[in-house]
Amino acid sequence: MLDKIKQLFSKKGEETDQDKVAKEHLATAALLIEVMVIDGDLDEQELQSISATLCRILDLSQDQVEELIALSREEVAEATSLYQFTREINANFDIEGKKELLTCMWRVAYADGQLDKHEEGIIRRVADLLHIRHNEYIRCKLDARG
Repeated sequence: MLDKIKQLFSKKGEETDQDKVAKEHLATAALLIEVMVIDGDLDEQELQSISATLCRILDLSQDQVEELIALSREEVAEATSLYQFTREINANFDIEGKKELLTCMWRVAYADGQLDKHEEGIIRRVADLLHIRHNEYIRCKLDARG
C-alpha cells in the first residue's frame, strides 16, 4: 500500500479509482496526524486514537494503517499548508463525511486528556477549509467529548 501511495504522487496522467481512494486515505490520515503533532507532544494515546480511527473509518488492516500513518507523517512534515489535504476531502467527501472526520480530529485532540490551544486552532482551520458551519463544528466537538 505504501508503495502504491508513493507511486501515486509521482504519476502524471489519468487517475484510477484506486489512486483516488489512496489520496483520500492519505489526506484523512494526514489531517489526523496534524492534530497529533501540532502541540509538539507526540502522545501515544493520540497515536492509538488515530490508528483505531483509521482502521474503523477506512476499513483497513492494522498493517495498512501503520504504513499509512508512516507515509502521512512524512507528508505532514513536508506540507506547506493544510490545503493540499483539505482539497482532497472537499473533492471526495459529502458533508456527513466531513463532519465525521472533524469529530475524529477532536477525538485525537482529547485522547491525551488535554486540549491544547494549537490543536483547537488547527481543527478550526480545517473546519473552515472544509466549509463546515460553526454550529456543526461545535456539534462535532461535543460529540467527540461525549
